[in-house]
Amino acid sequence: MLRLGAHESIAGGLHRAFDRARSVGCDAVQIFVKSNRAWAVKPLTDEDVARFRAKAEETGIQPVVGHASYLLNPGTPDETLWARSRDTLIVELERCEALGVPYLVLHPGSHVGAGEEVGLALVAQALGQVHAATPGFRTQILLETTAGQGTNLGYCFEHLAWLMDHAPEGGRLGVCLDTCHAFAAGYELRTPAGYTATMEAFDRTIGLEQLKAIHLNDCKGDLGSRKDRHEHIGQGCISLDGFRHVVNDPRLAGLPGLLETPKSDDLHEDRENLAVLRSLRET
Repeated sequence: MLRLGAHESIAGGLHRAFDRARSVGCDAVQIFVKSNRAWAVKPLTDEDVARFRAKAEETGIQPVVGHASYLLNPGTPDETLWARSRDTLIVELERCEALGVPYLVLHPGSHVGAGEEVGLALVAQALGQVHAATPGFRTQILLETTAGQGTNLGYCFEHLAWLMDHAPEGGRLGVCLDTCHAFAAGYELRTPAGYTATMEAFDRTIGLEQLKAIHLNDCKGDLGSRKDRHEHIGQGCISLDGFRHVVNDPRLAGLPGLLETPKSDDLHEDRENLAVLRSLRET
């Protein structure tokens, strides 16, 4: 079965995410490996790494999934932003490698009017340069499915498959499937037939063996709305039926299934959403 967890804050230190994750009952956890709101990053110290690895060992929460900063846009034709995005992605991958974080989730970016072909080519070029700068790294970049809002790339499985085929060292890439994004992009999850068709399309286009993580978010908008608006589990348009299919899919056993739903300081929403997901398990 899925290893259920949530995205947790790194306020007060990267290692603090484990305490938050443990307090709500996470089996796995997702974090930002640097501030999500700033380009600047304070270098990791040996103490930072030691504390992080010790907490990972103490809590047994794994895998840890990193999420790249939302500031990054490797699909932009703006040369300055593109280079900054590439360089920051290298830094984030280096931090994951040092911390022993196996995955770094990345939104493919937006073409901002240049067109999808141009945007995808720029993303592939950036990924190739990131790979060239990180030879032998164990940490794997996971391309995330997107809702297709605005000029965002990655809203169809074909986009991700193209990037994996055309980025230099594309074999190092994996995929993170976001339920809200996929549903908003037009992939049905609610009915048995719809879920089966969606997963068959994923397997045919990308390959289920490339799926390394899942974001478990309900969707405020309806099927094909193209709006990236997360909702609590069972309170959006995917409904409990859709999540019942996901949590009981034996092909997903062992993968991290991570909440990115709204939460308050006491994190009670994470506890509640995790409880709902666990209640849907049939075995």
